[in-house]
Amino acid sequence: MTAAFVERAAPHGAQILDTRKTTPRWRGLEKYAVRCGGGVNHRLRLDDRILIKDNHRTLWRQGGGETSLAAAVRAARRAYPELPIEIEVESLAELQDAAAGQPDWILLDNMSGTDLRAAVVWVQGRIPLEASGGITLETVAAVAATGVTAISVGALTHSPPAADLSLEFLL
Repeated sequence: MTAAFVERAAPHGAQILDTRKTTPRWRGLEKYAVRCGGGVNHRLRLDDRILIKDNHRTLWRQGGGETSLAAAVRAARRAYPELPIEIEVESLAELQDAAAGQPDWILLDNMSGTDLRAAVVWVQGRIPLEASGGITLETVAAVAATGVTAISVGALTHSPPAADLSLEFLL
């Protein structure tokens, strides 16, 4: 499954990333399968990078004090200077706000192709951009063509088709 995604994204230079959405106790095997298919293991655990998602952003904004996404990135960097910081955004305005904090990655969640292209143009390669959200084999090439750095696909680990295996004995 990963190889099919990689093949469709390859002409545009976008990496295919997995997510942490794995089967309990099968994470290592599922992550290995992604690498075998040419994909990249983006995150292995909760502690290997800071990922500021939508629920974190909501809590940050309700917490009082400075509420910009850039401030959230800077606070995460102060608290965990050794970890890469990634922040999820859902609009071009949020992208511009978050980028001011200089995160290591920005995750563009469920954005249209038009917005993905606009984000790529605006960022001008300063920050890697990851597209995410409902990307399928039918849509991955179009997403890759927008110029994003990478595309994350949860289905690579939580929904791959099962292999039909059998064992026959010859006597």
